[in-house]
Amino acid sequence: QLRLVESGGGLVQPGGSLRLSCAAHEYTLNVFTIGWFRQAPGKEREGVLCISHSGSITAFVDSVEGRFTISRDNAKNTVYLQMNSLKPEDTAVYYCAASWGDCSYEYDYWGQGTQVTVSS
Repeated sequence: QLRLVESGGGLVQPGGSLRLSCAAHEYTLNVFTIGWFRQAPGKEREGVLCISHSGSITAFVDSVEGRFTISRDNAKNTVYLQMNSLKPEDTAVYYCAASWGDCSYEYDYWGQGTQVTVSS
């Protein structure tokens, strides 16, 4: 069974950067599509970015365009979310998830989440 572990969250000032990692265990990651999702307090979970097993990228929200990028390192069995120019509204718990299909398919495996707080 695939197990996903996120890391890299923390407290950062507005305008700062963080890089989140999603490491896969018990299974190779390169057959999966990986999505990053986030849930802010009192809000529903929303998709952020997704990278398919073939490397195509989908953005689920316009608000991260030009600021966030997603990449995968199959040799390290890890997917990254690089977040630049962070804003207070980016504050949320960030989750990575894996799908057997493309970015629009159901996500079968989820990590435990990592907290990102953007505040001065």
